[in-house]
Amino acid sequence: MSVRELPPSWSHVGRHGMFPASSHDDAARFDFLANLNGFLSGQVLPKVREAYEQRARPAFEQANGRPPQTRHEVRRAMGAEPTYQTWSALRRSSMEMRQQAGRSLVLRQLDVINQRAAEINAGSPGLQLDPSVKVPRYASAVDIHCMPGGYHTELVPGDVSAGANYDSGIFATTGGMLGRFNDGGGQAVVAWLRREHPDFRPRRILDIGCTIGHNTVPLALAFPDAEVVAVDVAAPVLRYGHARAKSMGAGNITFRQADGERLDYPDGHFDLILTSMFWHETSATAMPRMLREINRMLSPGGLTIHLEQPQYHGMDVYEQFIRDWDAYNNNEPFWSVMHDYDLKAMMVEAGFEPARYFETKVRGVVDRTIFPEAGTDKEDYGRAALWTAFGAWKA
Repeated sequence: MSVRELPPSWSHVGRHGMFPASSHDDAARFDFLANLNGFLSGQVLPKVREAYEQRARPAFEQANGRPPQTRHEVRRAMGAEPTYQTWSALRRSSMEMRQQAGRSLVLRQLDVINQRAAEINAGSPGLQLDPSVKVPRYASAVDIHCMPGGYHTELVPGDVSAGANYDSGIFATTGGMLGRFNDGGGQAVVAWLRREHPDFRPRRILDIGCTIGHNTVPLALAFPDAEVVAVDVAAPVLRYGHARAKSMGAGNITFRQADGERLDYPDGHFDLILTSMFWHETSATAMPRMLREINRMLSPGGLTIHLEQPQYHGMDVYEQFIRDWDAYNNNEPFWSVMHDYDLKAMMVEAGFEPARYFETKVRGVVDRTIFPEAGTDKEDYGRAALWTAFGAWKA
């Protein structure tokens, strides 16, 4: 790996009023993990493909008289392959170490961070917590992507540690592809709207499954006159997210603890409803309910757009198998089935007109503060995340 290909140092992460204080050792830990992830994806993963093509696939064909036809058959064929086992074990270890690094950073200053959030949030109508909201089983049954306690666990009253941990480590996990403030999803939607729909001016915006508002803040800043609502079931990330947003100058967001399946806003209330990398952490029963709720709350002429990883339809079975790794090894139990859904059929079932449904690709905006080279589109490839976006305009 050349110096040019190295991911940006964690020292470039965006600092806002809620970001935890850090030391040289913290930056070194995160830099090690970012470079380990880069090595695993750039150097080891191609060897996994070679092992499949040269050993596992021929062995499967010899035993079955045909090549593997599904990702599940590929997974069984690769299960005993040492190259895959090595890559998988190291990738899992890197996720666990990422959580350890974040918790080490956050927990040693937990009182300070909690107090800072409490002072920023005090008396603000922009933070609306509701202890009666139950965390759905799909969000609490496992520690999602190895995050101890998930997003919802509170270590002490008024806790924000889950939000601070998530905010601290995602820059290293993504190699800076989401930008220094980890807000690539929101920045991508803003850029897409300005390019494709420059006259669209939403008055009310809803972000479902907002976590700490990484992708809500760019929308709020892009549409400062809009009323923005960010909902999540987890109080710790909402406390942190509200304080973070206020410290970044986004004062038009209400962070609300609520279940996306059952929201009490009037019919047609929102002009723009979005999610970002949310559906693969949502159950097969909850997603259709939320899509129906989105249709109900969306105004005539309004837009709903959702950023996700690509669906598996038409994808090479080996590529499906590699993408499915998170479902079996990274505590993402709904990842696999979600990427099999017929999204258009689900949207139509939720009440959207088939002709108004769309799918597209949305690329994040390259953050020139961490990737300053002018570059070409080809050189910028990989410096910003690329999502599949699906959604619909309401008649």
